[in-house]
Amino acid sequence: MAAPNVYTNDMEGKTLLKLAIAIAVVVLIWKKGIPWWNAQHASQASATTSTAPENDDCVSAAEAASDAWGSGIGRFANPPYDLAAWGDFRSQIEQQARRAEEKCLCADPSCTTVKDAMSDLRTLVQQMDTSLRSGTPPPDDLVQRQQAIDDAINTAHDLVRQGK
Repeated sequence: MAAPNVYTNDMEGKTLLKLAIAIAVVVLIWKKGIPWWNAQHASQASATTSTAPENDDCVSAAEAASDAWGSGIGRFANPPYDLAAWGDFRSQIEQQARRAEEKCLCADPSCTTVKDAMSDLRTLVQQMDTSLRSGTPPPDDLVQRQQAIDDAINTAHDLVRQGK
């Protein structure tokens, strides 16, 4: 009868041990290494554009206010004016402009551009309100001022893309 081969069993044990160690290393890298790597690269990317998401929210809110103004002002272009509907519309636009400004708390150029645009929008709304309530014609440069507000918001979008 042949004696059992101790050498073969010992080799199989070492191979299994090496395989177990390799699996443990792979699992460790999978569970700890990859999340750490992603966190490191995400923090570096966010450092270069630290306020871009917030600024994008700011610009989007301003764009919504400007779009609401542009799409609704036509209802009040010609008399007779429904002053109750105007009051609701004016209130909605002023509220949206304030919301946009509240989202633009940073000192980045994109935020200041939006704040200026929303200030211009509120001034335009106030002048239109005075015009409608007093029966005088609306401002002659209404369309140009609306375009300037839209241009400022587009500039702010570009600044956000540049991380400013």
